[in-house]
Amino acid sequence: MSGGEVRVLIVEDDPVAADAHALYIGRVPGFAAVGAVHSLAEATRFLERTRVDLLLLDLGLPDGHGLRFARGLRAAGHPVDVIVVTSARDLAVVRESVSLGVVQYVLKPFAFPTLRERLLRYAEFRQTAGEAAGQDDVDRAMAALRAPRPAELPKGLSAPTLDRVAVLLRSAPEGLTAAGAAEAAGISRITARRYLEHLVDTGRADRTPRYGQVGRPELHYRWLAAAAGSVSKV
Repeated sequence: MSGGEVRVLIVEDDPVAADAHALYIGRVPGFAAVGAVHSLAEATRFLERTRVDLLLLDLGLPDGHGLRFARGLRAAGHPVDVIVVTSARDLAVVRESVSLGVVQYVLKPFAFPTLRERLLRYAEFRQTAGEAAGQDDVDRAMAALRAPRPAELPKGLSAPTLDRVAVLLRSAPEGLTAAGAAEAAGISRITARRYLEHLVDTGRADRTPRYGQVGRPELHYRWLAAAAGSVSKV
């Protein structure tokens, strides 16, 4: 590990998700996962003995809420930065995160490009140094942390339905057919297949044909474990 790398500690109670996050971090130049812990108590002990630049912090830990932990770090003057990785969509939680200086807020489920983009923006922000010559320099420094506008979904697809199909697929280890996804999501089979194909096209799922006794093979869709960990609570 080179001295210039950003040292990241993963705080995530789901071991599968923690492993996936570590895999992602290892694929981003300039970042290194120095450990993964599954509770706030473990995180506290790790920070006491190891230098960490950045926390990848879940919020619903078995021994407390991640934001209370972040608040305690700030009160103690700990310099570590925080990226929240959570399924919590409550905007009051987002506002509290901002007030505590959280540098990014990433919603589960997500694919590798999402985390990579946030990490690279954080790295750009870290490189800002010296004195601003004027407002433009300040604006550029602040803009480094802002994500670009999300790419628009294909016509006819909606983000809430895509999230619902993604969660269903992630929670089905054996995979789903379009018919199975349609029944579980309360949508038509044709609509379900469009969402499943979008997940394949964006690298979050794969599809394989399964042959029955007669007729055409049926396509089974499966969430890619390397795309992000398993379904997690807040």
